[in-house]
Amino acid sequence: MKETSLSEITLRKYEKPSELKERELTKKICLSLGLLQPGDSRDIIVDILLVLKKAAEEKNILTSDEIRKKAIELRKNNNLELKGIAESNIRRQLKRLRDLFLIEKKANKYHITEFSKLSEIFDEKIEKFYISSIVQRIKEYLNEFDKK
Repeated sequence: MKETSLSEITLRKYEKPSELKERELTKKICLSLGLLQPGDSRDIIVDILLVLKKAAEEKNILTSDEIRKKAIELRKNNNLELKGIAESNIRRQLKRLRDLFLIEKKANKYHITEFSKLSEIFDEKIEKFYISSIVQRIKEYLNEFDKK
């Protein structure tokens, strides 16, 4: 039997969101979904998600290079260091967002899944499908354990 997980998710609970600026709110979402580790200074995924959210509002799809350029612009506007902006890292972060079903890739262009709201995506794709399947498998292991 392999010990490689088929899927995994990290969820964190923070204080209720109130009066957070857009970037700080997005950062808390990334932290809450395990896309960012607490204290991590390489938080380019926050800017990537913001870029994709703004593009989704206009139903735009973007290449990884367009996302990278817009993320760099956001970081400069927020006086943040340009950490994690290598093209390879941008693609890796996009893959992580795809793995959580938050974004889709079509013809080497990316967009928020079905141009939906993130709350809807979380409900439909993560909570009802992804987390449910993980919980179900854990229950199978627990039931098997109880038989022994």
